[in-house]
Amino acid sequence: MEQQSRESRRYQRGMAVLNQLDADAAQGIMQGLQDIAPEMAGYIVEFGYGDIYSRPGLDLASRQIATMAALTCLGHAAPQLKFHIGAALNVGVTPREIIETIYVTMVYAGFPAGLNAITVAREVFKAKGVAVSPPESTKGSRRERGLEALARISGGTGRSVLDGLADVAPEMGEFILDFSYGDVFSRSGISDRHREIAAIAATTAAGTMLPQLMVHIAAGLNVGLEPGEVVEVINQMAGYAGFPAALNALGAAREVFKQRGVEPN
Repeated sequence: MEQQSRESRRYQRGMAVLNQLDADAAQGIMQGLQDIAPEMAGYIVEFGYGDIYSRPGLDLASRQIATMAALTCLGHAAPQLKFHIGAALNVGVTPREIIETIYVTMVYAGFPAGLNAITVAREVFKAKGVAVSPPESTKGSRRERGLEALARISGGTGRSVLDGLADVAPEMGEFILDFSYGDVFSRSGISDRHREIAAIAATTAAGTMLPQLMVHIAAGLNVGLEPGEVVEVINQMAGYAGFPAALNALGAAREVFKQRGVEPN
């Protein structure tokens, strides 16, 4: 009886979060699994939302930024991305922030993943009758914007990555500086905090980018993320990219925290 009560509480917590995100769509997803895998519906509600999404330490808008970045990076989860773009709008993420999240993720997942995610976003925006506000005009050259963004966000950590390419592929360093930072990371429309949450989620979900993940964990701390918030983003990735990816990312976070002399709070 006690076990059943505990499981019921997990389910109730999960459904409460799902109802905040999108009650109608959530019911459709749950009902669509009843004929073949009702246990999967339970796992999603109890673990994904009752155990993870309902945790304190990260607000729902930030969790949606992380989830959209992970699903865009994975590249094979369009139905789930569609749900979470709609849910993001429901919890206050703006259409511009959604597009900017996709742009950030494109840096790590490539243009095809970014284009596919924008196609999904267009469909959701049309269905909800929302429009994307135009971005602010940019100032200065790409190189100037890139240097400013790199210094503001990553400091010496990012600079060392670029310097490390000088002997073998200096042009790659220029691509990173001019495109990743000058074109993408310097844009308005999304906060540095949410941009780094997207980068941490994407590099965790990819599962093959531990050096880049460490750069962005450090950058996240630079722009105001608490260590506990970084850990929450990574914990959430267990539900989207699997436990091995999340465990490897937690190892990277531990190393960055040790270097910075901070502890999860």
